[in-house]
Amino acid sequence: MLTKRIIPCLDIKDGRTVKGTNFVNLRDAGDPVELGAIYAQQGADELVFLDITATVDERKTLIELVRKVAHAVNIPFTVGGGISSVADVSALLNAGADKVSINSSAVRNPGLIDQLALEFGSQCIVVAIDTRWVSRDNISLNEMSSQHVVHTHGGRKPTELRTLEWAKEVENRGAGEILLTSMDTDGTKAGFALELTSAVSGAANIPVIASGGAGSMDDFVDVFTTGKADAGLAASIFHFKEIDIPDLKHYLASKGISMRLTD
Repeated sequence: MLTKRIIPCLDIKDGRTVKGTNFVNLRDAGDPVELGAIYAQQGADELVFLDITATVDERKTLIELVRKVAHAVNIPFTVGGGISSVADVSALLNAGADKVSINSSAVRNPGLIDQLALEFGSQCIVVAIDTRWVSRDNISLNEMSSQHVVHTHGGRKPTELRTLEWAKEVENRGAGEILLTSMDTDGTKAGFALELTSAVSGAANIPVIASGGAGSMDDFVDVFTTGKADAGLAASIFHFKEIDIPDLKHYLASKGISMRLTD
């Protein structure tokens, strides 16, 4: 049985960790370097750092922050935000990142996925998919029926892409992992989007990191079993010390879910 992963996510804005609900109403959650170091010590399997306004602000990810994180942690970490070229990825990997996450740039130029996978290897290319259930009553995208639709620019812009079709395409183009975020459940602590996660996990033959909605330890049990996710990503429950990572991993192990335990 493959070991499941627990991944804290640090959304970065103006150099600070922030967290909101449904991608809005952000509040400060602390220093990202300090938080990353704490999570590594607690036994997190990986970390994800997302510069959430880099694309909107039309600037690059904060390279100096990546260097500081690399010196502070001893587990793999992924960096995303404002990445749109081979040079961007090269700079981040050279600064110490283990993987990069692309979203808006991949939608704008799908060939970028192929290019990055060829240049750096699929193992370090993560495609983030921010998705929301869109009703025909609320928005018309080429007469699209109600379904999950890919969004870009930090969740601000709906696209014409259907989530399942896009998940299959990014795999075919060479992505090594999918970071799937349900905008509908993000920050709600009401549980992961299990049906969506299961559908994407079934459609893609690469690991799926589930994000959005974690509020309890049982939510992780559900996303690893019903949702068929390979990793569970969360933010506020870790940032605000509602759930400790060691307790969570031992609880999951007690439920028969394979975990990497540090003690």
